[in-house]
Amino acid sequence: MELQTWTAAEPLLAAGFTGRSGGVSQAPYSSLNLALHVGDRPEAVLENRLRLVKALGFEPEALTCGEQTHGSRVAVVTAGDRGKGRLDRESAFQETDGLVTDVPGILLTSFYADCVPLYFFDPVHRAVGLAHAGWKGTVAEIAGQVVENMKETYGTQPEQLLAAIGPSIGEAAYEVDDNVMQRVWPLLERLKNGNANPDGTVLPYKESPNAGRWLLNLKELNRIIMIKAGIMPSHIECTSWCTSTHVENFFSHRKENGKTGRMASFIGLKER
Repeated sequence: MELQTWTAAEPLLAAGFTGRSGGVSQAPYSSLNLALHVGDRPEAVLENRLRLVKALGFEPEALTCGEQTHGSRVAVVTAGDRGKGRLDRESAFQETDGLVTDVPGILLTSFYADCVPLYFFDPVHRAVGLAHAGWKGTVAEIAGQVVENMKETYGTQPEQLLAAIGPSIGEAAYEVDDNVMQRVWPLLERLKNGNANPDGTVLPYKESPNAGRWLLNLKELNRIIMIKAGIMPSHIECTSWCTSTHVENFFSHRKENGKTGRMASFIGLKER
């Protein structure tokens, strides 16, 4: 699944999201599991990763990733960091859920089974970024952290940024309790004060039919955070795909009771 509007405009750019088919992993990780932490055979994961980078036209050493912890840390990936986390978890950027780079030949990659993949592309400074946003990373405004990091590192102007929100668990399937919402409501107040969604026309939550539960729209919440960070609404693309609803296409931690594989988001500029 490719960000076709971006890649059509920039032929050297690869940006998109994998599905669950086309790999060598066995059940319950069948078949294109790309994460090393779920219990799958490492040799199967490494073969799947190799298939991905080759299909995208990158060298095997290009794949670079972080050890995700549902936090908001963003790492700047330099030429010397190329390939971190490719073969094992120990060499990955530790405790890192966001990555940015302006180095061609590096493929930033992160892993998902319901959380929200966020993409960033600065066509002026030719820099790219990825963020992995579960509810904790969303509340910590990791999308804003990526924008701020790209401003400081590359001189990115938020109004020039292109952003995208990839497949994740949808509002109808993502039920949370009051403990989560107690963290979300202060964020909504901050966003309201920042005029990211001043009229509240699209609320990122609604009450569930189950008492004391809420249906949370993480995609919309991250879109509002992106707007607060200065990204133009017209520069944000958002998919409607729900990973929980379409387990024939995607891994879903919730739908499959925690025993499943991981898809990958990816973004990178090829060398000329």
